Amino acid sequence: MGPGGRWVRAAHTALSAALALGLLLHRTDLQKQEERGELLQPLIFVLLVLCSILLYFKVSLMDPGFVKPEEEVKEGEDKGQGVVIPQLPGDIKLRRCGYCLLKQPMRAKHCQQCQHCVRRYDHHCPWLENCVGERNHPLFIVYLSVQLVVLLWGGHVAWSGLYFEQSREWLQHNIFLLVSFLLILIFTIVVLLLLVSHLYLISCNTTTWEFMSHHRISYLRHSELENPFDQGIILNLWRFFCSRHLTAWEKIYFHKNTEPV
Repeated sequence: MGPGGRWVRAAHTALSAALALGLLLHRTDLQKQEERGELLQPLIFVLLVLCSILLYFKVSLMDPGFVKPEEEVKEGEDKGQGVVIPQLPGDIKLRRCGYCLLKQPMRAKHCQQCQHCVRRYDHHCPWLENCVGERNHPLFIVYLSVQLVVLLWGGHVAWSGLYFEQSREWLQHNIFLLVSFLLILIFTIVVLLLLVSHLYLISCNTTTWEFMSHHRISYLRHSELENPFDQGIILNLWRFFCSRHLTAWEKIYFHKNTEPV
């Protein structure tokens, strides 16, 4: 983990903790419930904030699906000097990465920031300081969902503590809640747009990189189908959220492109 990643993660943790603590200490609905001895909702709110922070660290620190040299060793043991993916029919050759010189599985891409090839590469997230790929993409969606709930709840709590008057004293007493509400509103819009766009792409079994760079990706340009990986919404969602194993995308690609029209 580089120094840039440490600073980004520290900033995320500090901002989340400061906003949550400020909402609990100011005159909001949560503080009123604490004073009445109704601790259930404040406790759930704190637990959700902690859960979002833990999910953030899990997604940002885990392996997103780096292509490792051991995969080539395993291929060499099975097929000698060939470049054939195990358990795939036929002689399906892999593209060799021009940066790290590893053989790339289909849908993998080299990330310049991470200096690795990533399986089913979606994008490099600067807020995570990590790639979003085949291994951590499902957890990334869970993180966005929890974060959205926290932001919506936090926005409601911040708004509940605001009362409006045209005076300097009003601004002094409400500046934290006002700034918090505006920050939460901005973050809510960003997270909501991210979550909706990712769920749409997942339902189509495509990635951000493939959606944005369709015309530059050779296996998409040469395919007879608009999206050779689309297996229908239900199967796409099932494979994304429920599959515990890495997918041999070449098998799906060549099967769909050899089906009679």
